[in-house]
Amino acid sequence: MQTVHVAQMERHNIMAVDAALRIFIVEDSPVIRDRLIPLLEEVKHVKVVGYAETEADAKQWLSQNRWDVLVLDLWLREGTGIGVLTWLGQRPGSDRRAVRLVLTNEAGPEVRDLCLALGADAFFDKSGEIDDLTDYLRDRLGAGGE
Repeated sequence: MQTVHVAQMERHNIMAVDAALRIFIVEDSPVIRDRLIPLLEEVKHVKVVGYAETEADAKQWLSQNRWDVLVLDLWLREGTGIGVLTWLGQRPGSDRRAVRLVLTNEAGPEVRDLCLALGADAFFDKSGEIDDLTDYLRDRLGAGGE
């Protein structure tokens, strides 16, 4: 049985009428990104606005651009997703309301609990829960509606 691990949170109501949900991906594997981007963009009202392969590039982009959802791997070419989550938790400002979704192969309970404690809204295992990620966008964030 596949289980999506979701932090206790209010329903995020970040969709504006006729507006795309802006998703930024932090993933260093081109193979995963090439699969993930079209899969995410199949969801109505979703637009992938960019990606980063390193912790430093992610922090730079996230601090300079508007985004609604972050899809974050934990092990990067340089740095970690844990570093990005920690940094986001320390930042004041509007991106505190943005949704943070971890998508990783490191799906043990200790890592999941750490990510949720650092502010991740949900945690997905790459090996079997990628479809659950798109379901989350549709169901929890309202991205699949007309």
